[in-house]
Amino acid sequence: MPIPTNHLKPVRLSAKENAFNQLQQWIIDGTLLPGEKLNDTELAKALGVSRTPIRESLQLLESQGFVKMYPGKATQVTEIEKESINDILPPLAALQALSAELAVTNLTHNTLELLKKTNQQFSDAIQSENYYSALKVDEQFHKIIVDTAGNTYIQAILGSLQAHVRRLFFHNSIVLTNNSIDDHRKIIELMEIRDTETLSAVMKENWLRTLDAFSL
Repeated sequence: MPIPTNHLKPVRLSAKENAFNQLQQWIIDGTLLPGEKLNDTELAKALGVSRTPIRESLQLLESQGFVKMYPGKATQVTEIEKESINDILPPLAALQALSAELAVTNLTHNTLELLKKTNQQFSDAIQSENYYSALKVDEQFHKIIVDTAGNTYIQAILGSLQAHVRRLFFHNSIVLTNNSIDDHRKIIELMEIRDTETLSAVMKENWLRTLDAFSL
């Protein structure tokens, strides 16, 4: 049988990486609620792994502020502090803007087409009022730019910041609007003409505008 050669090959993850990704996602989307006590034995059974990768994942989640471990007592999902968005968004916006500037150097026609296609998916999700999907596609849009920039240090920092923003967005029912669609179009246009100064300003505004939604 003919096998396609242009497909994305799955990345093999360790048991710890799989457990970490799943637990983090459950915390972000509220499957594991703020303040909920976590039992490593039950989690290991649910994910089909031993307790070791679960414990390692919980330690990493604690270092990132998603859980709090009390030795000999319990491990709990951290509470959501709405005000923390004021500390998270400014550095995230600055790094996203820098990523956009760096991405211009590595920009290709295929990347531009992928950004346009992703923004259309984003627009479709907003128009159909599927705001959960819109948040996910918005993240994909920005990830394309960050990946194109190719700076692993920025990627690592943004990965952690982005996860906290996603959690805050989901739990506070933040709704992205047509303004974000327009921002994405401007970002693509500015990347295409390599106007990095205006690009940086538009990218920052795209993120910082959300602060107004949290202050309501």
